[in-house]
Order: sequence, then C-alpha cells, then structure tokens
Amino acid sequence: MSHEIELKLALPQRALPALRRHALVAAAQKLGTTTTLDNTYFDTPSLALKARKVAVRTRRQGRQMLQTVKCAAVSSGGLSSRPEWEQPWAGAFDFSMIDQPEVARLLARHHDALVPVFTTRFRRETRRHTPEPGVSILLMIDTGEVKVRTADGTERSAPICELELELESGRPQDLVELACTLAQDLPLMPADISKAERGYRLFLDTPLSPVRAEPSTIDAGQNVVEAFRTLAFSCVRQWQGNAAAALASADPDDIHPDFIHQMRVSQRRLRALLKLFAPALPENFAGTWNARLRDNANRFGDARDLDVFYAELLEPVLPEGLADPTAMAALLDTVHQARNEARHFASHRLDMATQGRLLLAFTADLYRLPVGSLAAAADLRAFARLRLNSLRKRARRQAAAAGTLAPTRLHALRIGFKLLRYGVEFFAPLFAARTINRYLDGVVQAQTALGFLQDVDIAHQRLSDWTRANPALAPAAAFVLGWHAPRYVRLRRRILCECAPLLDGRKPW
Repeated sequence: MSHEIELKLALPQRALPALRRHALVAAAQKLGTTTTLDNTYFDTPSLALKARKVAVRTRRQGRQMLQTVKCAAVSSGGLSSRPEWEQPWAGAFDFSMIDQPEVARLLARHHDALVPVFTTRFRRETRRHTPEPGVSILLMIDTGEVKVRTADGTERSAPICELELELESGRPQDLVELACTLAQDLPLMPADISKAERGYRLFLDTPLSPVRAEPSTIDAGQNVVEAFRTLAFSCVRQWQGNAAAALASADPDDIHPDFIHQMRVSQRRLRALLKLFAPALPENFAGTWNARLRDNANRFGDARDLDVFYAELLEPVLPEGLADPTAMAALLDTVHQARNEARHFASHRLDMATQGRLLLAFTADLYRLPVGSLAAAADLRAFARLRLNSLRKRARRQAAAAGTLAPTRLHALRIGFKLLRYGVEFFAPLFAARTINRYLDGVVQAQTALGFLQDVDIAHQRLSDWTRANPALAPAAAFVLGWHAPRYVRLRRRILCECAPLLDGRKPW
C-alpha cells in the first residue's frame, strides 16, 4: 500500500496557456511526453463500494494496463491523503495485495458483481518540481472529461481541467506553499472533489447542493492549537465547497443564493473561531485574518438580507383583501428588483482567483501555526471553559445594556448570542452531550428571537427608504409592518427575561 498525498487545483480552460508559461512550471523537469489516460471505474449495481467510499479503477496508459484501489481521502483545504493500491491488470481483478482488512473483505464480497459505472479520459502533462533538497513535487496538468452512459442510453459528460500536485518527498504543506505561489498569478481553486466523486455525481445526476457547517470533531486529547486547526479546516471545507459550487455555474446570474449564503456563514464561523482562540494564536494572526475574512464576506453585499426580508417578512403576509392591491404589487416589484440587483452584485463579485488565493493563503497559515507555546500546551477543556465563560459574561453585559430595548443594543446582544452559540458548538464534544445540547437549544432560540427583531428593524428602515423614494408604497409598507407588529411587540417585551437563565443560570461546561 502506498499513501498518496496530493493537492488538486481546478482552473478554467482559458488559464492553461498561462499555467504552462508560469516560471515555476516552465522550469520544472518535464517527465516524458503528454499521455492519454483512459480510466474505467467499477462498482456493484447498487453502488456498494461508493457507500463505503472505496473506488476501483482500471487505467490504460499506452500499452500498459493498471488496477487501482483507493479509499476516501481526508481533505483539508484541497490537500488530501489517501491509501492507494496499484498493480498491473491482466483482464481480471486481483485484490490479494489489499492489506487493509475491512477494504479487503468488502472487495472480496463484491468481486464478482463489479461492473463499469463511468469513465474518464484525459491528457496528462507531468513535470517534477524540486525547489530544495528533500522536496520533490509532481505537477500534473489534466484536461479531458468524465463520461457516463446510463442503462437507458442517456449520455452525460463533464469537463476535467485541473492541476494536481503530488508529493514525492517533503512535507504536505510544501504542496500548499507551491500552490500559494502559483495562485499569485493564476486563477486556481482548491478542489476536494475527486474524479471518482465527479463520476458518481454524473452517474446519479446529483445536483450540487450547499455545504453546511460540519459538527465539531475535536477531542480532549488535542492541544489548543491542534483543536483550532481542526475546527478551522472544517470551516474551510464549507467555504471551499460553496465557492466551488457557485463558480461551477456557467452564468453568474444562475448561481443559487444559498451557495453565497453558506459561504458567508463559513466566514462568520471562521471569524468567531479566530476570536475564540485568539489567546492561543500568534500575535496579529487572528486580527489580520479576521479583517481579511470580513472584507471577503462584504464583497457579496446585502443579498441575504433581502432574501430574508422576502421569505420571512413579506411572503408570509396574507393581504386577505385588506391591503391596497396596487401598493402591494408595487412593493413586490420593488423587492424583486432589489433582490435581483443584490444577487447580481454578489454573484459577479465572486471570482476563482480571489477565493482560491484566500483559501490557499489561509490554509498555508494554518499549517505554519506553531504548537510549542504555553497557550497551545494548556488543557483544552480548561481553555474551553475560560473562553465560554468570557463569551457568556460579554453577553450578560450586553443584556444589561439592552435594558432600554433600543434596537442597536438588542442587535449587539444578538451578536453576543451568535458568538456564544458558535463557541458552544465548537467546544461541544468536550462536555456532556445532553446538557450542552439542551443549553445550545436555548441559545439558538434566543438568537432566533433576537434575529426576528433585528430583521423587522432592518425592514422598517428599508421600507422607509423605499417609501421616501416612492410614496405610493406607503400603504403596503404600513400593512407589512402592522402584520408583524404583534409578534414584534410580544418578543421585544419578554426577550430579556428569556435570555436571563442562559446568562445567569447553571453553566453546562
């Protein structure tokens, strides 16, 4: 068994000439001629191997035929590591060399049921980059396509255009450092999805879906910096998955808004994580990246605010013949136009070069983090308690300041609860699940109530601005605000009382 460590980078077809001309690529030793690789992936009719994240492939490379078995990769910022078994193929599968018992049993059980599922055909240019003694990296430029032919004769295909960096010798982060250098001049996006995964998606005709936040997987045996890195890579996967899915759209105006929204969620979670772990991180690291991530999220404007306004505040309103129909129609037109403009602005500000450069730079900085400091060596549970206590005290002060129920103070309290929620979610595996989940439910409910109040306050200001520009909207604006007024007043009166047990009661950590 070999262990493959690689970093896959997607790039647009138009960037290939610039990639080949890049000084580092042009100077790298060329290995052989450009080769065409024909690959066929096999599975059972029920896709039993896919369910266990195992891939079986045959490859024709010139006159040579190879059989390859790969297992699921652990990926962080596009950098993946996976076990791989490769051997000559003579027309029949031979799994006797598989030395991982679970994989060997799986393949033995399904040996006779394996059938072709999809193919990939691409041309590969290979070079070797040796920047210093002890470091050797293969640069492989792959261009071609994934192809599927279903039982009913339907044919589907998807293009392949990527740069694969494979580590021959050196450290995994050497791949990231090289990618960072290349990304300064080229539009490169870390790509976690393997060719096998792309083939299965094509076979199943599975659309891309928004990537949501992963549950925390830290454990008490990690030091503080290791825990931070684990959580940060989780946020990076959410960021990268949504950015890549959005960029896969041929027309920016067709990008589903949830991709942009979940990408912004990843930025908020990363910024919360940076603040939470700041005492254990190098000086200026948290501040610098907090600012860069904030600026990146701000590139996408207020599209989400308008989506919330429409879905949460406008769509539920039932005119029932009481609202002015002309004004309501005009308001709907105004909202649709504003949403379309905001979505257009957000999607057209998303570009592969900027997101790829930021993702790679942040990933490189994560690998560079030192782990020898006193803060890093602190007990993780003790650190978590200190940080959660700090977040709760801050929220308690914000609750006291919100006694006047001023919208700005309630908004600050909402931010405080959001940070507390993220902190509890990040550290949840370190404490008793039942009590921490019960507490988290309460925090989410409080944040949701405060969020509704904030949404109505923003809507009030937005409707006022639109009404000043077009007085004909006034009856509809008043009707919408009046519709939500009872709930707004009720929540506003009791919100501080409902927050009090979460801020003053027994702590679950």
